[in-house]
Amino acid sequence: MTASVADPRIDRAADARPTQPRADRSRRRGGKNGARQLGRAIAPTTLLWVLAFAYGFPLLWFVLSSFKPAGDLFSFPLSLLPKSWTVQGYIDAWNSFNFYEFFGNTFLVAIVTTILTVVASCCTGYALAKYDNLWLKIFFVCILATTMLPTEVMLAPTFLVVRDLGMYNSLAGIIVPSILTATGVLMFRAFFLTVPDELVEAARIDGARELSIFFRIMVPISRPIMLTLAIFSFQWRWNDYIWPLLVLNDPSKFTLQIGIQSIVGAQNINWSVLLGASVISIVPLVLLYLVFQKYVMNANINAGLKD
Repeated sequence: MTASVADPRIDRAADARPTQPRADRSRRRGGKNGARQLGRAIAPTTLLWVLAFAYGFPLLWFVLSSFKPAGDLFSFPLSLLPKSWTVQGYIDAWNSFNFYEFFGNTFLVAIVTTILTVVASCCTGYALAKYDNLWLKIFFVCILATTMLPTEVMLAPTFLVVRDLGMYNSLAGIIVPSILTATGVLMFRAFFLTVPDELVEAARIDGARELSIFFRIMVPISRPIMLTLAIFSFQWRWNDYIWPLLVLNDPSKFTLQIGIQSIVGAQNINWSVLLGASVISIVPLVLLYLVFQKYVMNANINAGLKD
């Protein structure tokens, strides 16, 4: 009596036969899914490129026009590239209008205000997030109320306070009212609310004091928020125009935006100088963003915790 023995080659061939159509179907299905995903990505990508062109083309024209002579700016036909490149507008803007003084005043105002704004906002946001007191809640409501008022409404009373304090026609009159901002306080408060209370309680159990907890734990982990607010604050103070125009009266204390406005004459406008001064004014903001963009909103609040 003989026993039938199955040929392993036949079994392998039998197992391989049904898998081939499945592989083909999976490849076809994968190809269809890839085509669908590609089709879905084309429309938003095209829209983003159109928006980038719509925003970038005027800026490109503006920068390239600053290298044109004044006589070529309005010559017909208009051209994107300068026919003859020149930097005379930059030289005249820097030398003829005390541009270096405007630049230095704006740098001083922006840097000092930014540092004080970050410090004040960090302290205030931490107190509002981690301390449960009635007067802190009332203070937070008052800060929120300031966001509901237009800036123009607060200009007159702020100007009276600055004048009565003797800070009129001084850089301090620009810096002091701009230190505490509702936006900065809300940013830090929202961030510190996401920090677990267990981290603070563990530090207190270990014997750490409140100032030690704040400076050694909270400040380091809030560095991304600090850099984000610093970029925003520097940009706000650098581009501020209305408030310095009200407070300052001495041309030697003018900030950059008022200095650029003084280039515009009542009858004639030297467009070459005006464009050169405008491009110089945006260079620090572009450099600031390029340097610190990787740090913006890159927080890791769980870095100090263990599972």
